[in-house]
Amino acid sequence: MNAFWDFSVAFYARPGVMPTCLALQDAHGVDVNLALFCCWLGEALDAGALAEVEALVCDWRREVVQPLRAVRRWLKGRDDALRADVAAQELAAEQRQQAMLYAWAVARWPAAGAAPGRHADDNLALLGEAPEFSALASLACAFRGTP
Repeated sequence: MNAFWDFSVAFYARPGVMPTCLALQDAHGVDVNLALFCCWLGEALDAGALAEVEALVCDWRREVVQPLRAVRRWLKGRDDALRADVAAQELAAEQRQQAMLYAWAVARWPAAGAAPGRHADDNLALLGEAPEFSALASLACAFRGTP
């Protein structure tokens, strides 16, 4: 069971979340899984903790997730059946990345994720200053307490 993945699937489906996340990814190079982690965690990160989680997932993101994303995007309009297969593999790779982040979090805070949205503003601020971070934090705070 991975409560972080469950949160991400439900949160990403809410109005405004997907376009905000994609803007962060495409315009600012942000790892959406890290941004979602900052929203879900419910604990305050500091720069050292963020550097630790970044180091934990950076090779996986660079060697697996990003190449799959590049192939999926390249296939758009060229081979839609293969593109769907690659998209499924990309999603599986992102789920594994989230499993790494989840394991790191619950090892430190057994109640990690109990209050999604709490500390989202401060945690996201560690990732950068793009205006989309504020929008994502607001969406996370609004999500708190919903099923």
